[in-house]
Amino acid sequence: MLPREDLLKGVENREAIVRVIDLAEQAIKTWEVVLTDFLSPPELAESQQIFSRLTDVQLVAWGGYPQAERQRLAIARAEVPLDSSQVTVAAIDIAGNFLFDTATHRDFLGAMLGTGIVRDKTGDIIVLGERGAQAIVVPELVEFLAMNLKQVRSVPVKIQQIELSELRIKEPKKKELTTVEASLRLDAIASAGFGMSRSKMVDLIEGGDVRVNWKEMSQSSTQVKTGDLIAIRGKGRLEVGEVAVTKKERYRVQLTRYM
Repeated sequence: MLPREDLLKGVENREAIVRVIDLAEQAIKTWEVVLTDFLSPPELAESQQIFSRLTDVQLVAWGGYPQAERQRLAIARAEVPLDSSQVTVAAIDIAGNFLFDTATHRDFLGAMLGTGIVRDKTGDIIVLGERGAQAIVVPELVEFLAMNLKQVRSVPVKIQQIELSELRIKEPKKKELTTVEASLRLDAIASAGFGMSRSKMVDLIEGGDVRVNWKEMSQSSTQVKTGDLIAIRGKGRLEVGEVAVTKKERYRVQLTRYM
C-alpha cells in the first residue's frame, strides 16, 4: 500500500490528507475511480503536491468551473482512464427576493449548513445580489436541499437544480503592475503588490493571514519566485510573474493582482 507516514510528514492539513490517502488506497485496491468530497484550496494544493511524488496513483480536480476554489478530486490507478468529466458535481439556484435584506456568502453557507449538511459536501457559492445565489454541491444533496432549505436570513427561497453552464461566473478583476525591490522577500513583494505598508504586511504575515501557494507563511523573510501565488485573507491574490535583475542589482518583478 501507500507509504502513509512518509506522505504525512510535515503536512498542515493532516485530517484531510489522511482521508485522501484512504481513498487512494481504495482506488488502488478496487481499480475504480474514487471521489473525495470538496477540498479547500490549501487541502487541494497539499494533496496534489504529495501525490505528485507517486507514480501508481493519478488525481484530477474539478469544482464545476475552471476558477472554482473548492474542488473534488477523482483518484484512480495510473492505468485507469481518468478525466474531469468523472468528477461529479451539481449546481443549484437559490432564488429569493433579497432586495430589502441583502445576504452574504456567509449567510447562504450558514443556511445550507443549518439544514444539517457538512461543509465538505458543498463547493463554491456564487452570490447574485438581490436575486439570491448559486451553489455547487455533491449531486446527492440536490433533492435534500430542495426539500429542506426554505429560508436565508428573513427571505423565503426556492431551490432548483441548474446546468453548470448556467453558473453566472464573474471573471476576477485583475491589475498588472511592476515593482523594483532590493530583495525577493515575501513582505517586500506582497506589500508592493497589495499596496500597503511593509509594517502592515509584516503584521499580517506574523498573524497567519498570508499564504504562499496555499501554505501559511509566518516568516516575512521567506523568498518568493516566479509562479508563486500569494493570498491574503479577505484581500485577494497576487501572482508573481517574471523576475529580472536590474543594472543596480535590484529585482524588477512583474505582478498580477486578482481582486
